[in-house]
Amino acid sequence: MIQKSPVMRKCISCRTTFDRNNLLKITNDHKLGIMLNQGMGRSAYICKSKKCYTDSKLKKKLQKALKGILNPEFLIFLKGKLQTINNYPKRAYN
Repeated sequence: MIQKSPVMRKCISCRTTFDRNNLLKITNDHKLGIMLNQGMGRSAYICKSKKCYTDSKLKKKLQKALKGILNPEFLIFLKGKLQTINNYPKRAYN
């Protein structure tokens, strides 16, 4: 049986390559606008580390990657979403 290799993507902030499942996908859909973890269109990926989402140049990097202008409300929403992901208690698996 053929094993599929994981789909690798690069974080736009730290430029580190990760498995696509470990990153957040930010998509600029031409009809629906900017979406998080869904949609088709121009996409950028960001890892869930605090260093990346507190980067002072994150807005500029996202605008360049998505080739569009971002609303300040979206950046506030994105940082809140990333903080809730990182502050969520980790479950211990047996």
